[in-house]
Amino acid sequence: MSGFTAALSLLGVAALAVAGVYGAAWALRISRVPSPAMPFGSGLEPVEHAVSRFHVRWCTVTMLFLAFDMEMVFMYPWTLVVSVMGAGAVIEMFVFLAVLLAGVVHAWREGALRWT
Repeated sequence: MSGFTAALSLLGVAALAVAGVYGAAWALRISRVPSPAMPFGSGLEPVEHAVSRFHVRWCTVTMLFLAFDMEMVFMYPWTLVVSVMGAGAVIEMFVFLAVLLAGVVHAWREGALRWT
């Protein structure tokens, strides 16, 4: 099978899978005609508008999450090469973690992690 034929067959299988999922969702839904009064997804009535503003404190929480998420993005590949690279890789990772910890300590001292 040539590469082009394999790519087209994989595309066909993916299209059939998407069509199958949409068909199953259509066949298994509760209401055949959605009404505008019916809440979407969870079934709970919304208590505020969907585009309401978030408090500025959520920005700090988001930045901390992104910092630690990026830490994991860098640590997973590091675990694969640490045995090959030796002590230099361990030192570099501890320097990286120290910089991250310094940022968290600075945010803590400035009161950025205080919720009230």
